[in-house]
Amino acid sequence: MSSTYKSPTFATLTLGCKVNQYETEAICEALESMGFTQRPSREACDLYILNTCTVTAESDRKSRQMARRLIQNNPESAVIITGCSAQSNPPAFAAIEGVSAVVGNRNKLRVAEIAKGLMECGRPDAPVVEVPDLKDAAFESMSIARFARARAYVKIQDGCESRCAYCAIPAARGPVRSKPMEEVIAEVTALTEGGCREIVLTGIETGAWGRDLGSLRLQDLLVEIDRIPNIGRIRLGSLDPTVMTQDFVDKIKDLSSLAPHFHLSMQSGCSATLARMRRKYNARQAEAAMARVRAAIPTVQFTTDMIVGFPGETEEEFAESADFARRARFLHIHVFPYSRRSGTPAASMKDQVPDSLKRERVAALSRISEESCAAILDEALTTPHPMTVLPETRGEGFVMAHTPDFLEVKILTGCPLPQEEITVNPIRREGEILICSPAEN
Repeated sequence: MSSTYKSPTFATLTLGCKVNQYETEAICEALESMGFTQRPSREACDLYILNTCTVTAESDRKSRQMARRLIQNNPESAVIITGCSAQSNPPAFAAIEGVSAVVGNRNKLRVAEIAKGLMECGRPDAPVVEVPDLKDAAFESMSIARFARARAYVKIQDGCESRCAYCAIPAARGPVRSKPMEEVIAEVTALTEGGCREIVLTGIETGAWGRDLGSLRLQDLLVEIDRIPNIGRIRLGSLDPTVMTQDFVDKIKDLSSLAPHFHLSMQSGCSATLARMRRKYNARQAEAAMARVRAAIPTVQFTTDMIVGFPGETEEEFAESADFARRARFLHIHVFPYSRRSGTPAASMKDQVPDSLKRERVAALSRISEESCAAILDEALTTPHPMTVLPETRGEGFVMAHTPDFLEVKILTGCPLPQEEITVNPIRREGEILICSPAEN
């Protein structure tokens, strides 16, 4: 690196999922190993990296808007665009005046190498565009060594082959590919030895881990992770209900490290809607999967994602989905309206649902989510007992945390709390949060 840039500064901005957050952290650590210094994105830097998302049309719009704003506010800085929106539509970002490079999802750590070149040689007249096809992509080897607070994300899988009718992610992420088991174990072990007390295993289709590794499946990986000395909590990224087979349940039910909480990518509770979505299960199968887990792990809680206003969704279908949500007793439902994605089968389906009706259905399903969460928290207060929680973020006079089964907790305390599990006593409920006090030793 030239003497002009002995310690160039950089900042990152990340949109989208936990996989993007993990990949941004891996890029940061790679840049720091090259002599770069990271700063907050609000400060003036030599380089900005924007990791984009394409899960909805709004995500694409926000990605482009953020790129333009970065350049407008920092006209002398280099700007590199990466991530799913960049992979899906590189010309849209390359055409933005001031963009120095556009890097796709195949070799994301190339961002660090390109950044070094920009600092040594200066910004190019035309942006560098490296967005190779993902058709035969292998799993990109990357790892992280640090974590924020008490939790770290570990990417164990990339790609998706489900081809749901509404989704643009398979084109942006490529085929299913898994991080080798020994690499996952090594990374989780190092984070645990470094003091991390909760690790979230994540991927584009987390439940598909091992599909390209012969007979290995996600439950086999969880069994091996559970054997790591002093392992803390392990959580999983979003799963679809087909993962929860009897073999899955039998192998994970007695694991001491696995948190009793699963986030299901349900999308709908109506079998007819799920069929149009091209999901791999129907509502009956999903309920059976949840019942299977609850029978083995009585303390388990489920959260979920659900789409309303998918093309052709009638009042009767929405009512069926809402009834499913009530029966399922989700701790939380992330509700979002169907977003039309160009190039997906759903975009050209008949009977597109008006936005006004989507908004009504979002509100209705959100009320069900709030009622379900309130009932679960009230049950926790009916038979009060000490809870273990992992402190996460601090405010003035309180600390936020989660129980193993993912109840959100606000601990009333002015004292520092360790980055270890502590015991608290529930006092009352405020909305979807349990108010607690630290238990006396």
